[in-house]
Amino acid sequence: MKKSASLTCFMVLAVLLAAAGCATLPENVDRTASTAYLDTQDTRIGRQVANEAMAHPGESGFLPLGNGLDAFVARVLLAQRAERSIDTQYYMIHNDVVGRLFVYQLFKAAERGVRVRLLVDDIDQEGRDFAAAVLDSQPNLEVRIFNPFSRNVGRIRQYVSGFGKQTRRAHNKSFTVDNQATILGGRNIGGEYFEDDPELAFIDLDVLAVGPVAGEVSASFDQYWNSPLSYPISTLVDTPPTPEAIGRLKQEFDEFVAQQADSVYLQHLHNSDLANRILTNQVTFQWGAGEVVADDPQKLTHDTSETQFRLSEKLAPYMAGIRQELIIFSPYFVPGKSGVAFFKQLRDRGVRIKILTNSLASTDVGIVHAGYARYRKALLRMGVQLYELNRNLNREEHQAIKEGGVGRSKSSLHAKCFVLDRETAFIGSLNLDPRSVVQNTEIGVVFNSPPIAGQIADIFDRQIEKIAFRLELQKEKNGVERLVWHGLIDGQQQTFDHDPYTGFWKRLGIGFMRLLPIESQI
Repeated sequence: MKKSASLTCFMVLAVLLAAAGCATLPENVDRTASTAYLDTQDTRIGRQVANEAMAHPGESGFLPLGNGLDAFVARVLLAQRAERSIDTQYYMIHNDVVGRLFVYQLFKAAERGVRVRLLVDDIDQEGRDFAAAVLDSQPNLEVRIFNPFSRNVGRIRQYVSGFGKQTRRAHNKSFTVDNQATILGGRNIGGEYFEDDPELAFIDLDVLAVGPVAGEVSASFDQYWNSPLSYPISTLVDTPPTPEAIGRLKQEFDEFVAQQADSVYLQHLHNSDLANRILTNQVTFQWGAGEVVADDPQKLTHDTSETQFRLSEKLAPYMAGIRQELIIFSPYFVPGKSGVAFFKQLRDRGVRIKILTNSLASTDVGIVHAGYARYRKALLRMGVQLYELNRNLNREEHQAIKEGGVGRSKSSLHAKCFVLDRETAFIGSLNLDPRSVVQNTEIGVVFNSPPIAGQIADIFDRQIEKIAFRLELQKEKNGVERLVWHGLIDGQQQTFDHDPYTGFWKRLGIGFMRLLPIESQI
């Protein structure tokens, strides 16, 4: 029986591999190189930041965007004020209200004569080539797809045959206007990333930056835009959209946007404090030294053992210089043996370490939690303060994840942020797990700003017991160690001896996943 089952599995795999072997991509020869505009100091945004920039030579200005609606407003108003260019790169742009409103702003900017370059990873683009081609057909607007799947073979088959290629994605997220202002952070473009959630200020986090770091983001964008892995959408579609089809889709788009006039997003655009401050040029930036740290797109074409292509190598000097405290927000946290060893070095120097990640109940990727769970006891033994988000996904949210895929729960922590000694912060797309560090490409910014770093740290200290379970390692009389979770349930302090809000079968499944040798892929 075992031999027969093994043979069957082998035959199924062989069929998938054979079918996927037919997967092909067209030659990427129609890709025209282009780069960011450099002479943009006289644009409206350039003029607005010029005076402050002169008072802070060599520094950049930063404004954190913890509120989802504010993060939406910042992107829209920057797009509306663009005069020369918009360069934007995302891992996912959902086909929902926020995704359509975002794309509509790109379209309207192109209509005004602004050059728009839109680069999207292909992970979430299945079935959407026609709409992308319609956008691309507009003057001043060009769409490219990063690391595309073949269009003539199913994606699951390509995952199997293209393991190590198609499983490695560009997770970068950036939005840069006129090479003068940029937004970096954890948010993809979709409704769940732009909620107004007063219960958890950092369910996601972006930073709006002006000054030299905007040019550094542009330089990274140019690398990806001109990479051989970036395919013009026109190269991937067999038949370009007809003028009639373009007209119909434009009309549908205009009608949809008109119907959103009373939506919370457009209401916030018209009435929010941030919108008023942007429109009246009264945004208060915190100025300080900043550095954009980004993976080279070549990372995806080189062996994962080649560490020189990893963003983490650029972060290493900052991490090594920590003196007193490290605070980490990471929705997917799998430190690995090397990470545990690094934390041990910090602890041996007396550095306080506080980590917030998703709980088993709040995570949208159970297998990542399995990878993380095997390190909890080791971290607690050395004195790391470990917290897991106190959120319970309801049935509808679990179903949304099943239907929509990874990263679609607004009840999950999604911010990627580190605070070093309450003086320096990192905000970007990087999770502390092997997929982000080793497999995918990422981008973020490290900046020195005691006001912002201190604010994030203070919010962590004030809110953490309200929004998260604190993990503790208790030793029984017989010497056996066991995990317990302390947290608030309906305002009352409670202690659990297993992952809160979870049933036996879910915990059993995660326990089984912990035995699988797949850590490098999560």
